Amino acid sequence: MPQQDLVDAHHHFWDLSVRDQEWITGPGTAPIRRDFGPADLEPRARAAGVRATVLVQTIAVPEETPEFLALAHGSDLVAGVVGWTDLTDPAVADRLAALKEAPGGDKLVGIRHQIQGEPDPEWILRPEVRRGLAAVAAAGLAYDLVVLDHQLPAAARAAELLPGLTFVLDHLGKPQVASGAVEPWAGHLARLAERPNTVCKLSGLVTEADWAAWSADGLRPYADTAVDAFGPGRLMFGSDWPVCTLAATYAEVVDTARTLTAALTESERSEVFGGTARRVYGLPPA
Repeated sequence: MPQQDLVDAHHHFWDLSVRDQEWITGPGTAPIRRDFGPADLEPRARAAGVRATVLVQTIAVPEETPEFLALAHGSDLVAGVVGWTDLTDPAVADRLAALKEAPGGDKLVGIRHQIQGEPDPEWILRPEVRRGLAAVAAAGLAYDLVVLDHQLPAAARAAELLPGLTFVLDHLGKPQVASGAVEPWAGHLARLAERPNTVCKLSGLVTEADWAAWSADGLRPYADTAVDAFGPGRLMFGSDWPVCTLAATYAEVVDTARTLTAALTESERSEVFGGTARRVYGLPPA
């Protein structure tokens, strides 16, 4: 049964005529090497019953976030933006203040950096990065974690050192679904979840699986592990559109998330599909 309030807490836009997305390379990702914008997402999201979304940064350039904020400013669907700024910049607090004062700045809800691409597994623990994270907390924003499973221990330590900052784990920390491996990811995830200032996105699983042969049953061990670790009140749904379209349609991703959470109570599902995202990101009420 569709949820009363469905929030898609994780999707992207990009326009290749504005700037390239250098991570979209090779024949496997050719289907998404084109522009994706609000006109592409809105009919799909509305058809699935989505009432609000969170637009998430894609590349580490300062120009992207103001563009996203301006787009969100004129949108009745995009309720929040997770942007990017250089956490190591000594003036990071000023940069965040400028973003919040820009057109659409009231929709800035978080910051993200592609930690998954950092060769240092403890990048997030560097003193200059921690100073930047403290500025994110002081600005009243959340911090999205896009990490691989071996980077989860450092993320857990960062959450311990910065109890005033809410960390939002994207894509369950990218477990190795295609290989069927559960450990050591599950243990790392449980240790992160021990920190009360962490939450997790039920997102990105279909593209961590075999794109052509995935199934809800194959995803279930990973979704169940996340539900057990975080609980519904610290779990939020995200589509990861349009990246998800490499393996599934928007509707299939939504339906699969509902299947994976079918054992939860109605109130628990309401948290996963709307309440958690609205509370954590400070989105307007439904």
